[in-house]
Amino acid sequence: MSQSERHDEQLRLRLDSLLASMTLEEKVGQLIQYFYFPGFTAQTSFVEDEIRAGRVGSLLFVADPVQTNRLQRLAVEESRLGIPLLFGFDVIHGLRTIFPVPLGLAASWDPRLVEQVQTIAAREARAVGIHWAFAPMVDIARDPRWGRIVEGAGEDPYLGARLAAAHVRGFQGEGIGAPERIAAGPKHFVGYGAALGGRDYDEVNLSESELRNVYLPPFAAAVEAGAENVMSSYVGINGVPAAADRRLLTDILRKELGFQGFVVSDANAVIDLTTHGLTRDDRDAALRALQAGLDMEMALGIQFAGESGPRARPAAFTTLPEAVRSGLLDERLLDEAVRRILVLKLRLGLFEQPYVDEARAQAVLQAPAHRELARVAAERSAVLLRNTGILPLDRTKLRRLAVIGPLAVDQRATLGPWVFVPDLASTVTILEGLRQVAGSTLQVDYAPGVPLPTRPIPSPFAALDQLASGAVAPDGPAFDEPAEFERAVALARAADVAVLVLGEAADMSGEAASRSTLDLPGRQLELLEAVAATGTPLVLVLLCGRPLDLRRVVERTAAILIAWHPGSEGGTAIARLLFGEVTPGGKLPVSWPRSVGQVPLIYAHLRSHQPQTSGLRYWEEESTPLYPFGFGLSYGEVEYSNLQLSATTIGLQETLEVSVVLRNCSARPVEEVAQLYLHQRYGRAARPVRELKAFERVSLAPGEERLLRFSLGPEARRYWSAAAGTYVLDESVFDVWVGGSSEATLHAEFRVQGR
Repeated sequence: MSQSERHDEQLRLRLDSLLASMTLEEKVGQLIQYFYFPGFTAQTSFVEDEIRAGRVGSLLFVADPVQTNRLQRLAVEESRLGIPLLFGFDVIHGLRTIFPVPLGLAASWDPRLVEQVQTIAAREARAVGIHWAFAPMVDIARDPRWGRIVEGAGEDPYLGARLAAAHVRGFQGEGIGAPERIAAGPKHFVGYGAALGGRDYDEVNLSESELRNVYLPPFAAAVEAGAENVMSSYVGINGVPAAADRRLLTDILRKELGFQGFVVSDANAVIDLTTHGLTRDDRDAALRALQAGLDMEMALGIQFAGESGPRARPAAFTTLPEAVRSGLLDERLLDEAVRRILVLKLRLGLFEQPYVDEARAQAVLQAPAHRELARVAAERSAVLLRNTGILPLDRTKLRRLAVIGPLAVDQRATLGPWVFVPDLASTVTILEGLRQVAGSTLQVDYAPGVPLPTRPIPSPFAALDQLASGAVAPDGPAFDEPAEFERAVALARAADVAVLVLGEAADMSGEAASRSTLDLPGRQLELLEAVAATGTPLVLVLLCGRPLDLRRVVERTAAILIAWHPGSEGGTAIARLLFGEVTPGGKLPVSWPRSVGQVPLIYAHLRSHQPQTSGLRYWEEESTPLYPFGFGLSYGEVEYSNLQLSATTIGLQETLEVSVVLRNCSARPVEEVAQLYLHQRYGRAARPVRELKAFERVSLAPGEERLLRFSLGPEARRYWSAAAGTYVLDESVFDVWVGGSSEATLHAEFRVQGR
């Protein structure tokens, strides 16, 4: 017996012994995760009593090492069996050190960078006692109205799959027991990004072809990378909520994809099976969820009860012991779920080392190397959409720089959504970054011009946010909008260059933050037009979590740089990009629509009827994107040439090698992402006009040439055919394009024959 086999046998024996000693209530307790709201004593008292009784296996929303240790002691030292708690948290794009939002990271087209980012996030999380991240979100999102597009990698399944695997490797390392690593939790299985109208939580209706060709690949990649957890979706597919869909959770996730870890519901999703109209009550919901393949229920532990206010509310899974006793549930099914949770706790080493070093935690959170990577990530994520030659800014020719816009000084917008323990004081805003990098000879003036965007309707999370923080956010100082607007225009008129920092506030993206419009919020467009009318060259820096409507913006600007929400060192990174200390190289992970009326608008569409009119489908506007998927400029020109295929004919199971030469034609270094697209001309289903199948980000010195090689194996041509009812490989003719966006023109073709 090998050492690995001996270890597995010891683990099995230990689990058998532990399971044999557990009551039904203690078993079910391991399958329950509660939120912990310090602002609500009744809820926290209820949760702590349940921990002591062994009826809680996991907590979330605790990121203070003092608190995690205190709560862990309740489980380890005061419960009968001393089984440690598993702490989960929304570590989406960093914990204390905040990196660009995931959509921004996707714009880097750099899986290695993404892996490094999540390695740092895992290190900080583990230091404070967090064992598991509710990330990455690998939902494909093709409707920018959906607020949660900010959390994912955009519209493309291949890019999404490459980055999903990188996120998982970053969180987990070589194995889940590795030091300073945590369990990854890809979410939300599956199809959540296809909610109708981009409205969060709304229904999803997907064909089998779209499910398997578009939405499943990133999950398959995350599972293959070793993800220990998968979170089910709030919503379901075709009328069946995901938390109780056995076809999704067992037949596809476990049997087809081979997932070996545990499945957790999204918040209150089991209880809400009844809200959906699927189940009768909590008992029915719990039973159907567990039988479908859901292992752990994430429960708020709270219920808002009208005028009487909030009260503690047990999870639906608390009804499972009685279901076993009454014969409705086979205890062996319960044991399988419990095993999956306990295996993770054992592999994480929590039984031997349940507590964290509180003093060391602070040192980890303040590590300078973490901030350095945050700056690099923000630099590599920014996308230059337009440049008439004004960038990079030349310090030797500028005397005054006007920085305008409320987001230039807004720390939360710099960090973005899904940041729960921010270090606002050390967040470098765009204005701060520009002043630091500009030097002493360039005067940098600032005016907000317009107030920060505010939510016009109440947030559905307002009550929960107050409970979590224990306080209501104070009102800011009064804002004299007419005077500030005119002051901003005057500053721009007196400046050599105006840098407008516009876009979205942090809470305009994320969960329950869908938008019915993609317009710049408030009077921002009016401000931009007024500044442009001064004649001062205008550089727009856009902070956002989604594409925005830029139709009236483009011709009024000399340059447009998409910063997304760039994170803790965002201001420094953007300033270095604007002044040319580094060169931009990010590419769009989404097609950038002209207007909200076009969405969803994707590059990988079918040719359909009359393809020659595909760009003219609307009566009053082109039906093409303003900027295509994969687009992004640098401070130089790259030439693609000498596209070569290793063969013109291959067999169904053979691999084709593709090579191309890139040359930097400019006198400046450039960053480029070479992208390979494929099209199958005919087969057992019509295939998209182009599909991304390979990419590589490269840095090229002035005049440098680089030979790149890509492999196209059978997996690149495999797809789900509705006609065949399975995955197929077709004999066909294939087109290959390589270039700097989805509109690449360098072309070759090859044939696949059945041999």
